[in-house]
Amino acid sequence: MAAPYIADVHDVTRLIPPGRVTTYGAIADYLTLGSARMVGWALFQCLTVADDVPAHRVVNRRGELSGRNHFATPTLMQERLEAEGVAVVDATVRDFATVFWSPTELFD
Repeated sequence: MAAPYIADVHDVTRLIPPGRVTTYGAIADYLTLGSARMVGWALFQCLTVADDVPAHRVVNRRGELSGRNHFATPTLMQERLEAEGVAVVDATVRDFATVFWSPTELFD
């Protein structure tokens, strides 16, 4: 049986607009999970079972594509972001502050 928070992480991740990114920590804070690692673990689960979760839009707090090695190829995360117009240089989102999306924007 999967941990109950996994579905919540997947639901929030589905809300990230194309062309924007968020962080593991922002999702963890929003869901009051207490740990960004829990979000990473939940997203790792979706890479094998849920094609509709845009896990490529979740990066670490420095804008780095820290989860890239968990995708089918190490470049797939970057390729998906660039297809949405997000610039990535050396496995890091360029203009991170500009493209950052917070789940709290759901209430704005």
